[in-house]
Amino acid sequence: MSKVVVLGAGLGGTIMAYELREALGREHAVCLVAKGSSYSFVPSNPWVAVGWRSREAITVDLAPVMRKRGIEFLPAGAKRLHPAERRLEMLDGTSVDYDYLVIATGPELAFDEVEGLGPEHFTQSVCHIDHALAAKPAFDALVANPGPVIVGAAQGASCFGPAYEFAFILDKALRDARVRDRVPMTFVTAEPYIGHLGLDGVGDTKSMLESAMRNRHIKWVTNARIDKVEAGTMSVSEIAGDGSVAAAHALPFAYSMILPAFRGVEAVRGIEGLTNPRGFILVDRHQRNPTYPEIFAVGVCVAIPPLGKTPVPIGVPKTGFMIESMVTATAQNIGRLVAGEQPNAEGTWNAVCLADFGYSGIAFVAQPQIPPRNVNWSAEGKWVHMAKIGFEKYFLGKIKAGKSEPFYEHLALQVLGIDKLKAVKTDAGEV
Repeated sequence: MSKVVVLGAGLGGTIMAYELREALGREHAVCLVAKGSSYSFVPSNPWVAVGWRSREAITVDLAPVMRKRGIEFLPAGAKRLHPAERRLEMLDGTSVDYDYLVIATGPELAFDEVEGLGPEHFTQSVCHIDHALAAKPAFDALVANPGPVIVGAAQGASCFGPAYEFAFILDKALRDARVRDRVPMTFVTAEPYIGHLGLDGVGDTKSMLESAMRNRHIKWVTNARIDKVEAGTMSVSEIAGDGSVAAAHALPFAYSMILPAFRGVEAVRGIEGLTNPRGFILVDRHQRNPTYPEIFAVGVCVAIPPLGKTPVPIGVPKTGFMIESMVTATAQNIGRLVAGEQPNAEGTWNAVCLADFGYSGIAFVAQPQIPPRNVNWSAEGKWVHMAKIGFEKYFLGKIKAGKSEPFYEHLALQVLGIDKLKAVKTDAGEV
């Protein structure tokens, strides 16, 4: 019998455990290691921050689900990985041994890399449900005493979609509160242009997002390096192509939400041969670490090099479709290893995304996610907002039921009518 441990119980780790259980059957052990017992649906956090969702509405208690699925569940959290020993040291002093390990930790939020950034200082966040809940009283204070708002993403960020979503959701919430006319808004981003998204744009996202911002009276600063945040003031340098400072801004704010850069979590960061300098996991085309071949990785914790040099450093996002593709490939590859065969499945790393604007939104499809692409499509409409609500209900239902079926490929095939996207390919072709 083989024991497969999944480290991390977010979007990637939870469905990873489900898919491994299906792929391996009950004769092999599957263990999910988490920090806490709750699964939280991160894409809904922007709604939480303005009071459109509660914690209870977007969280699932994983313990009974895992018990029903025959998956060992350890919510104590990992302190340190010891890969040479095939052992996870836990925060409670115990250890977990494994034959195969899948790292799906997500990122650590690097607020400390910018002075004054983060919920412990002067800006809000929607990266974690606790942050989003803490942002709600600050939103209420803004409604009571309107003033300037700054939303965006700091240098080194690789997840830009939620920043755009929150800017438009906040605009809608302020309009509903009848105070939008007293709230100047500025979008500050490390991207070289609006709609870049860390992907060099998808379809017409540049003009769509610029138009959406103009229609909502949101100004923007691109190629932005946030130098420091103080109470009520954000110091931002606009960087030219040669690295010089093209313009310096001292932007006032009464409320700000800025997404930080990511790095690998402390439990794995700095392990030679396993991680890059930022602490992200190095993997081959089969999601397998070259130095420790019994270790795989999926999701945001995977090391992906940036598309190219930009005036301000940015990363490449790991979107939901990409993560599901990584998960399916990893489950198949571990199944083959357990059966005495070699890995042959690869994630196709496509992107199908729904960006909610509060009452409208933008959807885009990229195949593959990193250009050049075979499919490069985007569209705008109120249907995207409804689709995002449907996505939330479907995905939470899937987590509660312990189902492993992929969502994003179904979305591409059934809703968007795109039949060219496949989640996984093998040596024998796409499956």
